[in-house]
Amino acid sequence: MSTQINTRQYERGLRRYFGRMSDDVKQAVNRTRIDVQNEARRRAPVDTGRLRSSIVSRAEGSGRSVGYVIGTNVNYAAAVEYGTAPHVIKPTKKKALYWPGARHPVAQVNHPGTAAKPFLRPAIEMTEIFWRAHASQIGRR
Repeated sequence: MSTQINTRQYERGLRRYFGRMSDDVKQAVNRTRIDVQNEARRRAPVDTGRLRSSIVSRAEGSGRSVGYVIGTNVNYAAAVEYGTAPHVIKPTKKKALYWPGARHPVAQVNHPGTAAKPFLRPAIEMTEIFWRAHASQIGRR
């Protein structure tokens, strides 16, 4: 008795299966990316809405290594995320500072600092929760 296995056909089948699985994994990563982005937007404090609307993400990588980057280009985002220490504000273009409601121009202002209002780090910390939810669906669709 003898038997023969067509390894080429077997390899093609594996490639098709893992290729499809790779697409499923990419889709799960993409859904996780969108969930994290939306969570960061939900957590972002809103004054004008500029910070919230500036939060974006993009997929990165190809082949077997896929991931994403999430962030914002708003210059004050780090100050909101981490807060600021007390600091002195001095004029840069004029000799004094003045704003509507001030009694008179002043040479400097002692700013008390601001409390941190994390929005991005807590969203990123939820990545595993989102990933598990989407990864559990791989191969079920």
